Amino acid sequence: MTVNKLMTFIFAAVLGTVATLASANSDQDQKIVDRIKPVGSVCISGEECAAAGGAAATASSGPRSGEQVYNTYCAACHGSGAMNSPKSGDTAVWDTRLAKGFDNTLANAINGLNLMPPKGTCGDCSDEELGNAIKFMAK
Repeated sequence: MTVNKLMTFIFAAVLGTVATLASANSDQDQKIVDRIKPVGSVCISGEECAAAGGAAATASSGPRSGEQVYNTYCAACHGSGAMNSPKSGDTAVWDTRLAKGFDNTLANAINGLNLMPPKGTCGDCSDEELGNAIKFMAK
């Protein structure tokens, strides 16, 4: 075998080995990519959400009722009077608070009061929904 043929044979063998390793690494890389890919995506209002599998969030049909907001976000404290919060249905306490004006009571709910953080535990409640919850608890 001549030197040129030997060099060509060695070059072909090395090239074949590298190609095989690259293919194996490519498969391994794809497995890694599959394992660490995002499990979800965020859709921004006004932008197409095709990346989310076409399942765009449905728009709310309107504000949640006071009862819905209360049961989901307020009942834990206002149901038991935890941390000295006014209990739902305790009309005497609510009448005292509402005597200062509904807007003042709503502002306290929006901004927080004493141990209650702003908006209680309902960070996505609108002012109207918080007002609905106050009306529900005060009756």
